[in-house]
Amino acid sequence: MAVTVQDLSRTGPTPIRGEQDDHELSSIFKAYTVSATFWLIFGTAVGLLLAFKFGAPDFWAGKYLTFGRLRPIHTNDVFYGWASIALVGTAYYVTVRSCGTKLYSTALAWAGLWLFNIAAIAGTIALDLGYNWGDLEYREWPWPIRLVFLAALIVTVWNILATIARRESQDIYLSNWYIVGGLLWTCIICLVAVLPWYQYGLGQVTISGYFMHNAVGMWFTPLALGLFYYAIPKVLNRPIYSYALGVLAFWTNLVFYPMLGAHHFLFSPLPWWLQTTAIICSVGMLVPVLGGGANYLLTMRGRYHGRIESYPLAFLFVGVLCYVFGSMQGTVEALRSLQAIWHFTSFTVGHSHFTMYGFVTFAAWGGIYALLPLATGKRPGQLGMAVHFWLATTGVAIYVISLSIGGTIQGLDWVHGKPFIQSVVDMEPYYLWRGVGGILMFLSHLVFVWNVWRMTAGKPGDAPSPIMQSEEAGA
Repeated sequence: MAVTVQDLSRTGPTPIRGEQDDHELSSIFKAYTVSATFWLIFGTAVGLLLAFKFGAPDFWAGKYLTFGRLRPIHTNDVFYGWASIALVGTAYYVTVRSCGTKLYSTALAWAGLWLFNIAAIAGTIALDLGYNWGDLEYREWPWPIRLVFLAALIVTVWNILATIARRESQDIYLSNWYIVGGLLWTCIICLVAVLPWYQYGLGQVTISGYFMHNAVGMWFTPLALGLFYYAIPKVLNRPIYSYALGVLAFWTNLVFYPMLGAHHFLFSPLPWWLQTTAIICSVGMLVPVLGGGANYLLTMRGRYHGRIESYPLAFLFVGVLCYVFGSMQGTVEALRSLQAIWHFTSFTVGHSHFTMYGFVTFAAWGGIYALLPLATGKRPGQLGMAVHFWLATTGVAIYVISLSIGGTIQGLDWVHGKPFIQSVVDMEPYYLWRGVGGILMFLSHLVFVWNVWRMTAGKPGDAPSPIMQSEEAGA
């Protein structure tokens, strides 16, 4: 079933795509992937150092290596360096291929990549030197640097929209709904977050909740879901289960997600009605999550053996599972009765990694393994993908489970009125396991670097085609 959208009407005949255009798209995809991989390694190396500072606070102590400076470097570099650049790179490939046209402007794509990297580099230096915008989560970069990131978004959305406007068919494929939605929504979110007139008192608290949650749900989530809608059918060699279900999930995500931020501030001085609205919308998010999750899983029905035969599909499958269960965990976590236990504990750190790592990062990896070999003609090694997958999956499982258990114990200690130091002592073994999980995750990233090298500049590996044999051919 196809849905016609008139908002982005075609502008003249579709440009004919040639070999040079394919080469340019491949170069852009490679550059975004390589750049994102650098930030993955750098950002998670900082995160690994932070993990061990919990058990040994004096480890590698120094003015520029304090927890207060390194923590925002870790989160911002992983958010805006790794995840943003990786997903934008896949978005360019998905948009061009699904529209059957050529990229509107390679110059704009390169300009966007430079702007993303300039923002990440400047933000990292500023934070380590002690220049920041206060304790505003995911908004610690000084505002001029955030304007550079906003400029990168504007350049990207202009390029994507112009490409879609020159598409081959009248219909807009579902992936592009999510990609365009994520880009436009994030431009608005970033603009709201940088305007100064209401950034004081409770207004600042409200906007902080609005930005930190929408940075995940209206930026990374739409781009990752749009990637799912292209990569999963592509790998399986079959159409998506239901186009209509995808459209339902798209619009209900837009209805419910923007109001979730206040559930980070339950029992705070924020108006009680605003907190309650956030809880209601958190429950409402079950509609797009279960609808979208069912759509992906039903598309995979009957081909689950592909999780073993095709590692790109395995990454995508884990990403879908973490999207569904991580989002459902977020809904439960938003209830006041459970916020009273889990708020301010390490449970929330486990939850954030469940979604940003288990969902978003696995989605990016699955998309890169599925699509980059098609762009470059080079495949990674089967063993390399296998080692990457199992190290990352085992590592994030240990990380999330240990912090979920430890965070619950930590919260119960506080509820029962035990001395604060008791909660610190009780968390010690779980901090150790957090470090073990982090080591496995970081090792998987080093393997990913090798795999990216083989897909871009090195000797191709022996992995089979990421596209599985069609069911008709198999029969």
